[in-house]
Amino acid sequence: MNEGLTVLAILVGIAHSGIRLATPYLYAAIGETFAQRSGVLNLGVEGIMLMGAYSGFYVVFKTGNLVLGLLTAALVGLVLGLVMAFVSVTLQAQQGISGIGLYMFGLGASSLLFKTTLGTVEGVQGFPEIRMCLSSLGFSSSFCLADIPVFGEIFLGHSILVYGAFALVPVSWWIINKTTWGLKIRAVGQNPQAADTLGVSVAKVRYATVMIGGMLAGVAGASLSISLLNIFQEGMTNGQGFIAVALVYFGSWTPVGVLVGAMLFSLVNAMQLWVQVLGLNLPSDVAVMLPYLLTIIALAFPFKRALQPAALTKPFERGEN
Repeated sequence: MNEGLTVLAILVGIAHSGIRLATPYLYAAIGETFAQRSGVLNLGVEGIMLMGAYSGFYVVFKTGNLVLGLLTAALVGLVLGLVMAFVSVTLQAQQGISGIGLYMFGLGASSLLFKTTLGTVEGVQGFPEIRMCLSSLGFSSSFCLADIPVFGEIFLGHSILVYGAFALVPVSWWIINKTTWGLKIRAVGQNPQAADTLGVSVAKVRYATVMIGGMLAGVAGASLSISLLNIFQEGMTNGQGFIAVALVYFGSWTPVGVLVGAMLFSLVNAMQLWVQVLGLNLPSDVAVMLPYLLTIIALAFPFKRALQPAALTKPFERGEN
């Protein structure tokens, strides 16, 4: 173990890393929350994240334009969300199978495109850390707020995509719980027959939420390739899309619950990274499997099932009783 690091420094490092690592979980899981609250389960989140990660990275690699790369990833996710909505809502295919098909497509397509357009792992200048230095605000001092002990070291010095992910939590909570459209989403997910009777278009609501979920999954992938890691490689999401789906269950289909779950998972992930950095006497394979073990444990509790939308995974046909 590195004796030069104090316990406080290690805890601060874990907390800082945990906030960063929560970013893709939050984007993907909150997007999936919208979809599931309307009754559609999208297991293709992982594949959409991979396509978002590749497309965003490739555009930045070729143009150097980070905003264009992010918009491209969001657009790719939106299109794949549209495909998922068409298959699940219009064709009424079994959602679990169609989602796995979308995952396989994203995995294969991103790998093929990577090999044909890049061929090897490359790097880009991703979204920079926002350190909030006084010199950039017109002051003569070069002191940065991100250097404030503990608070600044944990909560400041992240990229705009990290802050965007956390800002998405209250925004999505407000949309779902305080707006007319949010009421329609909840009604469609709970009782689509009753919502249809009241004049709500079940298909339109489900299309919109699944497409939003796809768009945010694309952004989640881009947050990896052009913000957190600044590279693209095959299979780089490493199961994070599936964990994001699990986080929706863990968080009881609420943005705040998803936030709690995302932070728990990311802190465990950060902890396993620090275990390896510090050279602790713990097999690396055991450390790597900790987040996935936590996923299994979280999904083993049956009390969460009573809170899920009643119409989740159930296709809707007008006129059904």
